[in-house]
Amino acid sequence: MRLSTKGRYAVMAMADLAKNGRDGGVGTSTARAVSLAEIAQRQEISLSYLEQLFARLRKHGLVQSVRGPGGGYRLARGADQTVVADIVLAVDEPIRATRCEAHGSAKGCMLAGERCITHNLWEDLGDEIHRYLAGVSLEDVVMNRTSARQRQAGPASQDAAMEAAE
Repeated sequence: MRLSTKGRYAVMAMADLAKNGRDGGVGTSTARAVSLAEIAQRQEISLSYLEQLFARLRKHGLVQSVRGPGGGYRLARGADQTVVADIVLAVDEPIRATRCEAHGSAKGCMLAGERCITHNLWEDLGDEIHRYLAGVSLEDVVMNRTSARQRQAGPASQDAAMEAAE
């Protein structure tokens, strides 16, 4: 299973927006609009490609556009409430590992319409990937808390673990 650049770039751009769209930095609630040109430069992504991605993200209610001087985009919800799976799905990136056209359909990937012998294995893997991405928020990405162990422990437990290691 490989995530295309569409999904990866959308997540990179949204993480950049979450990180740089806060007036006081990570952890503050005040949001400022971030221009796509800023994101494009920092993340080394084509501006025209970002415009296409953000049109889809806006359509799915993940970002809000701000017009005028100082305009750009803001997260529609908090970074802690925006999960990676929603971003990937918003840019029409299927989260699946099978080679079948329709995820979850009875019709399989073989010429006769049957499911291949490993179909259930790859379908289960796709489901696990989706569950993982649905459990990771933009806040987790920005704060580098992407492993399940770190998300469950939370920031206070991480601080205590770091002090104990010193």
